[in-house]
This record gives sequence, structure tokens and C-alpha cells, in this order.
Amino acid sequence: MVRILGSFLGFNLMIFMPLFKRNPFGHILFLKRLIIIVAGIITHSRYKQFNTLKIEGSQLIRDLPNENVLFVSNHQTYFADVVAMFHVFNASLKGREDSIKKVSYLFKPKLNIYYIAAKETMKGSLIAKILAYAGSISIERTWRAGDKDINRQVKISDISNIGRALNDGWVITFPQGTTRPWKPLRKGTAHIIKTYKPVVVPIVIDGFRRSFDRKGLYIKKKGILQSMIIKEPLVIDYENEHVDQIIERIEYAIEQHPSFLKVIPEEELAAYMADHKMRRFRVDDDDHETDDHEDHTY
Repeated sequence: MVRILGSFLGFNLMIFMPLFKRNPFGHILFLKRLIIIVAGIITHSRYKQFNTLKIEGSQLIRDLPNENVLFVSNHQTYFADVVAMFHVFNASLKGREDSIKKVSYLFKPKLNIYYIAAKETMKGSLIAKILAYAGSISIERTWRAGDKDINRQVKISDISNIGRALNDGWVITFPQGTTRPWKPLRKGTAHIIKTYKPVVVPIVIDGFRRSFDRKGLYIKKKGILQSMIIKEPLVIDYENEHVDQIIERIEYAIEQHPSFLKVIPEEELAAYMADHKMRRFRVDDDDHETDDHEDHTY
């Protein structure tokens, strides 16, 4: 049909077909590439100029398979965390060593990177909708809707969408489901790991809470040292390890296990929590994304 229409119009429409190639979620890859490039250029100075992003372990990114990789991380802002990971992953794939210098690494970005996000969050504003097109797997939270606590069943389509994303590429998740530190991990993360058996890569971030507002859209303070540590993939016995064992291992790996509270000086912890309390404006603290399939079976 394309060839017939092209012959009728007098030129070969096949040369335009790559512009309309779609990913498994129906997103046009050309538009996704354009959004990543533009958003990346706009945000690059947030991590390289106004603040400094210290990266460790980025060489591990180049050794990962092209699909079925799950990144698990602690969480500090709604969007700045994910955007920083898009920068670091693409820079590493282009040969940068623990660096995001020379933003040219974005001109041909990896297009099969996804992140798990609450559906209501990604529909909250025009910016959120644009960022969603860049790779959001939007799911419905089972424990919260707006500012109300609820208890609803997990949507099977949400589970299958995460599996579809893993089959196509890399997925980023923040298993605590909140920007509040040291909160318990949602067990859905472990269920997904046991079901789809991905390579699980822990990431520990810091400094984003002090640099940005809670949404991660505005710079709150300049001159902050941000950090991102990418750790070796976890060795998991998918068949025999229990959900609780996997959750505990991830808690230690992303440095969010309760035992970490014992080694943090009291004054530092108090300042950390005070800073978090100051950021609680306009939106409830839990109004964000997670792989939120807690205590479910499927």
C-alpha cells in the first residue's frame, strides 16, 4: 500500500517509514528520540553546571544486556532522579567514564529505557505528559488514590506492561514508592523479579533532595554535590529465594535498610528529616510512582 501510494505521488514513501516506527507501547520512536534530546539538553546543566553529579560504576552499564534489565533505586524527587539516569546511561553507552560531559551522547539515545510511574502523576501536567512519552510505564497504585488511602486489586495489565517493557529493554523502578527515605519496599518489586527474572542493578543516589524541589522540576539550591552509585548486578536465585529475602537484599543494596539509620549521626539525620519536612508543600509525600504491587498473587 505504501509503495502504491508513493508511486501515485511520485516519490518513495518507504524512506519515511523509520520516522513512524513504534515501540511495543505504540510510541513513535522518532518523537521519543526528539523528546529525550530536547529534555536532555535543557536539563544537562542541572547536573553539570549549577550542581555537580559525581558518578561511580557507570562502566557496568556497557556490560548489561540490551533487554530484561531492572534498575532499582532509592528515590528523592519525582523526575530529576529518572532524568539523571537517562543522562548517565546514555553517556556511559557512548563511552563516557563516570561522566556526562559533552551532551552529544544524547543525539542517538537508547530508546528502550522505561521507568515505572503512577498514572495519576504522569497525567498531572503537560510536562509530566511529555516526560511520560519518553518512557513511562504508567500504573495504578493499589494503596493510594490522590490524597486517600485505598486497597484495590492489582491490574493484570499493569503487570504485563512491566513485563513487556523488560522484554523490550531496561526498566527503572523506585520500589519504596515514595521520596521519603528508609520506608519499606513494596513487595511487588520482588514478585516481578521472580516472574520475569531480569538482571537487577541497584543504584544509590544522593543530593537530589537538596538540589531540587520535590517534583524535581526546579532548582532549589546551587552548588550541591549530587551522587549516583551504580552497583554490580545482584545474584538472585529466582526459583528458590523468597519474596522477603529479595526485598531485604534490595534494601541493603540501595542502602535503605533500617539498619542504616543506626550508623547515621543524629544531627545529620535530624537535618535530613527537617529538610524533607520543608519540602512537603502542595502535594502529599506519597504522590508518586512505584512498582506498587504489594502482597499480591498472579
